[in-house]
Amino acid sequence: MQSGRISEHGFLADGRSAALVDRAGSVNWWCPGRFDAASVFGRLLGDDAGHWSIRPAGDFRTERSYLDDTLVLRTVFDTPQGSVAVTDALALEPGARGHDVGVRSPGVLVRVVSGLSGAVPVRLEYRPRFEYGQVTALLTEDGGVVRATAGADRLALRGDAPLDCAGGAASAEFTVRAGETYGFTLGFAPTYGGGEPALPDAGRAVAETVTGWRSWAALHDYRGRHRDQVRRSAMVVQGMTYGPSGAVVAAATTSLPEQLGGDRNYDYRFVWVRDFSLTLQALWRAACPDEANRQFSWVSRAMGVIGDEPVPIMYGVQGERDLTEHALRHLPGYAGSRPVLVGNDAWTQRQTDVLGEILDAAWLMRHYLDPMAPEVRELLRGMADRAAVDWRRPDAGMWEARDAERHYVSSKVQCWTALDRAVRFGPRLGDPSDVARWAAARDEVRAAVLDRGWNDRVGAYTGAFDSDQLDASVLGMPLVGFLPADDPRMRATMDLIERRLGHDGLLRRWAGDPAGFVICSFWLVSCLALAGELDRAEALFDQLAARVNDLGLYAEQIDQATGEQLGNFPQAFSHIGLINAAGRLTEAAERAGRPTAAPAVPTGAAATKGARR
Repeated sequence: MQSGRISEHGFLADGRSAALVDRAGSVNWWCPGRFDAASVFGRLLGDDAGHWSIRPAGDFRTERSYLDDTLVLRTVFDTPQGSVAVTDALALEPGARGHDVGVRSPGVLVRVVSGLSGAVPVRLEYRPRFEYGQVTALLTEDGGVVRATAGADRLALRGDAPLDCAGGAASAEFTVRAGETYGFTLGFAPTYGGGEPALPDAGRAVAETVTGWRSWAALHDYRGRHRDQVRRSAMVVQGMTYGPSGAVVAAATTSLPEQLGGDRNYDYRFVWVRDFSLTLQALWRAACPDEANRQFSWVSRAMGVIGDEPVPIMYGVQGERDLTEHALRHLPGYAGSRPVLVGNDAWTQRQTDVLGEILDAAWLMRHYLDPMAPEVRELLRGMADRAAVDWRRPDAGMWEARDAERHYVSSKVQCWTALDRAVRFGPRLGDPSDVARWAAARDEVRAAVLDRGWNDRVGAYTGAFDSDQLDASVLGMPLVGFLPADDPRMRATMDLIERRLGHDGLLRRWAGDPAGFVICSFWLVSCLALAGELDRAEALFDQLAARVNDLGLYAEQIDQATGEQLGNFPQAFSHIGLINAAGRLTEAAERAGRPTAAPAVPTGAAATKGARR
């Protein structure tokens, strides 16, 4: 049986990798080497790609939640025989606290089964499948440890219940009584040069992980509106941060579809420069300035010298550039959605919006860039120089079109942003002739956008020059200061996008988009807040905040008709959108003389408590 719906999964992270656990107790995704490594549990993408389940042997009902201020998941199974809780965590390094959380990882998945009442028969099934399900390892048991080695990876599983091995699987059946605890620890290590997989005591590993996450959360005390949602989203973004480098991946998964049965199924386990400025803003608003500083250090190292070639738009978590895409043809894909892809060929595209995102991020961090390191100065100068030239060129746009390049309005606006921020930096970046050249180019871009981006017949700024197609990406114009949100043309654009692309609070990116794109909806919240329409903005935020799953998690998109979450999961872009929208609402409330903090709205669906297997 393939895993359940995308939104039925919980998210675990340790600063190196992520695991997804469904509400029926099955780990259906884990790439233990690092976020973009090959999976050992991949049932999200095919029945035979590996999983690890722990669940009652008979019928059950579930209720779950994260332990407060952690990414440690507790699922309670109620059965006719009694109740048990399964606590799941990707273990943090013992003793890791505060900003050290996630910098190193032992590569351990921990599961603890606790008896709450009665006597519950429990069944464990462990079926690792290496290399995205292509390799079945022979499992062997020695001294209570089940070992599996295949190619470059190996796993070791130890538990408090006897494990029976049969070929490529292990199983156990045991009864858990009230007050009893059974712990299971699964350690990962490279086959060569990695040492033995760590197998810490399960209970102590969970306790250390809880303490570690809470120490991190204690350093980030956001006090604006929608505090609970912002704190949860900030923790999700931290969970999607690769600790050794500080880079934030776009999502924890690959090839979860934008449309069920469709072929727009991309690998999002990489770091997009496009998201960079918004990520920094979100970390800043969520009171995470240290993480923001690490982000900027990472990008300055990854990008190097800016030459005449297109600026790279995405990287691996350690700054790798070549992310060549290939299909895993042996996998059927989530809900039959093929192809299943590893790598992402968007790395070869020209997307000129990245120029603005880097310089906007630098301007945000300007007080921390004084004095400015020579390599950072050269990077930013190179970006400004490229913007002065590349704004005239078509590109693939921020939605990464794979057909023809176009003159996308959002790309032009971000070139304007790059030049505007460079001019603001002034002598810190260039001599007077440089600043004058950047200012002249900035004014040219602005004039072109105002002329060719506006369509009189449509009555709005459209997605590309001389186009009649609406695109939600133009909502970024007020967010970077290109136009005020209450500018008559901008206001008309916002209204038309909401009417034609919106439904029940969700905005599609364009008319043919199969579902609502979460961050676009939060952009509209921010635009309304900037326009002074605080009540409308708050009402829309509340609608969107209620769209999370029961654990406060978003995918990339949400079906406008059914409410089903679609796309890779969890999606950093969506959570970043929530944080930044909450920050805009807080600022708008300050301007309006209203309280800046407000009670949180419910963030889950209470009906899920009664979900049945």
